[in-house]
Order: sequence, then structure tokens, then C-alpha cells
Amino acid sequence: MPEFAWPWIVVLLPLPWLLRRWLRPAQPGQALHLPQPGLQLAAASRQAGHGIAPWLSVLAWLCLLAAAARPQWVGPPQPQQRSGRGLMLAVDLSGSMHTDDMQLAGQPVSRFGAVEAIAGDFIDRRRGDEMGLILFGSQAFLVTPLTYDLSAVRAQLQGAAVGLAGTETAIGDAIAVAVKRLSALPQQARVLILLTDGVNNAGSISPREAARAAKAAGVRIYTIGIGATRMRVAGFFGSQLVNPSADLDADMLTRIATETGGRFFRATDSGELADAYRAIDALEPMPQQGPTLRPRHELFRWPLGAALVLLLLLVAPRQFGRRPEPST
Repeated sequence: MPEFAWPWIVVLLPLPWLLRRWLRPAQPGQALHLPQPGLQLAAASRQAGHGIAPWLSVLAWLCLLAAAARPQWVGPPQPQQRSGRGLMLAVDLSGSMHTDDMQLAGQPVSRFGAVEAIAGDFIDRRRGDEMGLILFGSQAFLVTPLTYDLSAVRAQLQGAAVGLAGTETAIGDAIAVAVKRLSALPQQARVLILLTDGVNNAGSISPREAARAAKAAGVRIYTIGIGATRMRVAGFFGSQLVNPSADLDADMLTRIATETGGRFFRATDSGELADAYRAIDALEPMPQQGPTLRPRHELFRWPLGAALVLLLLLVAPRQFGRRPEPST
């Protein structure tokens, strides 16, 4: 249905009549005095109000007012479907995330490189969820608040770099930041996905205290421990197999997940990391009716175009209809 966004523009309707009334032109006798009293000007009077020109002026003014009032075609209300779930993604950027013990498409990549690729795809699939991003190392930082703009969350993740937040691992601080941001949502909608490859060795809050706070706030934490268990490295006596994830505190991550009603995932390669995200992606969304949206299509171009055509019809006869003055 059509409607006007700014209907109050109609108060300008009598403006031309008021200007004509207040700013009356000066009479010829008041504007020009001839030096010889016997000379007189020929009266070239035009009878105002006759012809089509006044009507074209009125129609042009009405079209301009209609365009200024912003006519719109408003469609039927369309409800926006939202899952009602808020997902906060906390990603470890400590120095060990630079370890090249992961495989992606047959090529060795760092742990953060695998997270960047697989978590980016996970973010794209969470349409309808609010998502936020926390990056943590020696300190935890909220990079992206909860938002439905998933492209912004992915862009922030892709723009991150290992060591940006420090070389150590503050798991407890990351959980505390997430709990603070998720507490504004309904209790059943608060979810934190925590990905790390180490042990808590920095920050002012211990993981146990942070987990208790998360449980009290109704935040479910899904923890992902990333890192291979075997890696061949070159040594003085030749290459040897080592465990690059020896520092990973899997028991602590399991306790955090179990205490808060979540689940712990161990990702030793990119395939297991993708499986972990798919398992989290399979969570049943909570149907929730979002705010309705009525699509609006602007129509001001039509009355504005009509006004320009009418003004051209008024000006063209005056510009091209003048007869050349006879030469003396």
C-alpha cells in the first residue's frame, strides 16, 4: 500500500501564494520615471491567470511537494526468524598456535590457519544466531560484540594474527569476558565456544572460578582442544617424533565443559576440528519470532520527474518562442 514518509510537507502547499501576496512586484510608475513628461511607455500588459501556464505551475508545485513527502510502497509485514541463540567464539592467539602440525587440503598449516578456515565456514552457517568474537592470549579482548552481521565476525577472525594478544594463554579471562557479554541474553540462549591449544598460564581469573561464574550465569561452554599428538621435527641426531600438544590441559577443558553443560572436543587434525564444529552446529535452535519488517520501495522519482517535465514545458516556450528584434 502507498504512503508518505513525511506527510507534514503538505504545510508548504500555500507557500507560492503567500510569497506572491507578500512580495508584490512594483508598479511601473513607481519603478521608472521618464525625463520628458510627454513620453509614455506602451503598456504591454499580459493578463495573468489566462492560458495554460498557471495550471502547469500549480501542477509542478504539487508534484514537487509529493516528491518531497517521500511516497513509498509498503509491503506486507514479514517476520524475521531468529534462533534466539547467542554464540560467543573465543579463539586462542598464543604463540603456540603458530605450530605447523595441522593438515588442510593436503598441505601443512598452522593451528590458527586451520581454525581460521574451518571456523570461518562455521560462522557462515550460523544464520539466525547472534555471534561475537573474543581473541585471547596473555589477555582477553572482545573484538566483535554480539551481532547478526556474521560477515563482520568472520572478517575480524581473518584479520587476527598469532601473538596479537600476547604469547601466553589466559583461558579464565576469556571465559569471564564471554560470561559478561552473554548475561544479557535469555538463560537458555547463552553459548560459548572456547578453542585453545594450551594450559592456562596467564590472566587474573582461574578457569575453575570462571567456569563457576559461567554455570551460575547459565552459559554453556563447548571447549575444543586443538593440536596434533605426533609431529616429526628435525634434531641434532636426525628427525624424531614429538608430541606438540604435551602442554594441552585436556582434563581442565573437560571439567569446564561438563560443569557448564557443554561438551569437550579433541581436534588433532583439521578433520576432527571440522567434526567438532559440525557437532556444535547441530544444536537444536530455539524458534523465536523476531521483529517484523515491512519492505519499503521509494517512489519519489515519479513525481519528481513529472515536476521537471512540467517546468520544462513552462520554460521552453519562453526560451524558444521569442521573436528576434528587428534591426534598426
